[in-house]
Amino acid sequence: MTLYFVLKFLHVIGAAVLLGTGAGIAFFMVLGHLTGNAATIAAIARIVVIADFLFTASAVVVQPVTGYLLTRELGFPLGEGWIALSIFLYLFTGAFWLPVVWMQMRMRDLAAAAAREDTPLPELYHRLFWWWFAFGFPAFAAVLGIFWLMIAKPSFRLF
Repeated sequence: MTLYFVLKFLHVIGAAVLLGTGAGIAFFMVLGHLTGNAATIAAIARIVVIADFLFTASAVVVQPVTGYLLTRELGFPLGEGWIALSIFLYLFTGAFWLPVVWMQMRMRDLAAAAAREDTPLPELYHRLFWWWFAFGFPAFAAVLGIFWLMIAKPSFRLF
C-alpha cells in the first residue's frame, strides 16, 4: 500500500464524513425543530453537538493535513486553480460552521431549559434556528463545490 493511496483514502473518507455529517445534522435538527417540542429538540441538539465535535471536527483536521500531503506527494502547487479555490471554499465553509456549532449548543441549552421549566421555546431559540438554517446553505453549497473541484480538477491558475 502506497503513501499516496493511504492519503487519498483518508482524504476521501474525511470529505464523505464532512458532507454526510453536515447533511445528517441538518436533517435531524430541522425535523426536531418541526416538532415544536422542547424536550425533543433538546435531545436531538444534544446528539447533534456531540456528532459535530466527534465527526465533523475530526474531519475538519484531517482534510487540510491530507490535502496538503497529497499536493506534496503529487507535486501540485497550492496555487493550482482548483486547489486554491478548494482551500478558499474550505475556509469559507469554516467561517459558517464555527458559528453554527455555537448556535447548536445555544439552541440545545435553550430547548433544555424550556423543557425543564415546561415553558414554550423562547424567541431567541427561534431566531437562532433561522440563522442556523440560513448559514447552512452557503456552507453546504461550498462543500459541494469542493467535491466538484476534487473530482473535475479543472485546469486554471489563480496565482
